[in-house]
Amino acid sequence: MTATSSREHAAGADVGRSVSNVGSAARTVHRKRRPSGFVQWLVLTKRTVWTMLRHGELVVAVIAPLIFTVGFYLPLKFVMQLQGIDYAQFLMPIIVLQAMAFTAISASQRASSESLSGFNTRLQTMPVVGAVPLISRICAGVVRSVVSLTAALAFGHVIGFRFSAGVGQAVLFCAFALAISTMLSIGADAIGTLSKSPEATSQMLTLPQLILGMASCGFVPESGFPEWIRPIVRNQPISQFSFSMRDMAEGGVSFHVLWPSLVWIAGLLAAFVPLALWANSRRS
Repeated sequence: MTATSSREHAAGADVGRSVSNVGSAARTVHRKRRPSGFVQWLVLTKRTVWTMLRHGELVVAVIAPLIFTVGFYLPLKFVMQLQGIDYAQFLMPIIVLQAMAFTAISASQRASSESLSGFNTRLQTMPVVGAVPLISRICAGVVRSVVSLTAALAFGHVIGFRFSAGVGQAVLFCAFALAISTMLSIGADAIGTLSKSPEATSQMLTLPQLILGMASCGFVPESGFPEWIRPIVRNQPISQFSFSMRDMAEGGVSFHVLWPSLVWIAGLLAAFVPLALWANSRRS
């Protein structure tokens, strides 16, 4: 090999290495500039919470438990006292559950609005981790649930509700309520994403909430229902949730009382999570 060809070969090798280094640097810069799933979740969650603030959803989250407390407690207080029932203590779980259900309805409206506006479709064309939009909406719903739960407990304290089973059971009560809210919000998000109308979605979810709430042991004891419907009333999820939360607030809940509620939550999550993931991944 001649000296000239040797120099050309060396120069070519240098150029090749330079191009390879430039390509590696470009790929490194590209990787660095691409936001992580955590950053995407944080941005989308902040966006949703800010939207809730602007539209007054967090104000509604405070007002709704007040309406439930006044509307449910005052009409039945004296009737229940005649039966020897401390109605503030008895009623508090269903007030909290109603507030959590309204968070789920809000989640369905939000999901439906984002789907109809094309926001979900736009995210699907971007390098966004698949489940991040769903998770961010659910996390924003948890923020609303915390606000609503805090308000409900404050109003409950005014009418006489107390946690007499200790701090641990009080924390369990709150965590249990938020778990129910999250479970309901996941299902509501799936329905809202698949829906073509936020208003129709809200009405569709309000009806079963009212039916299950009224036909439960949250407002009156099981003995207040006709015998033929008592098995249904006793074993439906709202009643089971009420039993568990009532014991958490007073005396402490046992596993015998808690396990039916856990089965309901696990079963509903097993149905709602795949549905929500599929609804958010499908192309519109």
